[in-house]
Amino acid sequence: MTKTIIIGLGNPILGNDGIGWVVAKEVERNLPKHVGHLDVEFLSLGGLALMEHLIDYDFAILIDAFKSDEVSGSVLALHLEDMPNYSAFHTTSTHDVSLQNALLVGRNLGAKLPKCVMIVGVTTEEVFEFSEELTPEVRAAVPVALRAVLDLLENPARCD
Repeated sequence: MTKTIIIGLGNPILGNDGIGWVVAKEVERNLPKHVGHLDVEFLSLGGLALMEHLIDYDFAILIDAFKSDEVSGSVLALHLEDMPNYSAFHTTSTHDVSLQNALLVGRNLGAKLPKCVMIVGVTTEEVFEFSEELTPEVRAAVPVALRAVLDLLENPARCD
């Protein structure tokens, strides 16, 4: 049985940066019954600290905001290794290593880490503005991001 973790990343009091938490809550409400062992977490961290939460899982899906010049509210599903090594906001920190490098360190130290880490990102132009509300464009992306996460759960072959 595949042990899976879904992590909503961000900060729910920083407007669009809270999209990861919002989508992860929707995932909890809409979980398919046949998924197997699945945990959902809500975190505001990156790098080594984020890597530690992935230990002992086979598959991980991270949900986060992406600051982008693309149309706000676009949803992207990417393999972590296909992303630039500076990654998304919470998969790295200016005082830490990128998640890719943290996973490498963890594996070199013998930690059992997921072979596949997928990122479901929602693009936004606005982040780090104090608010508990998402902008309308980002709010409209919630069902699309939810569907992307559920599709990954139902079809983990995207990791092969």
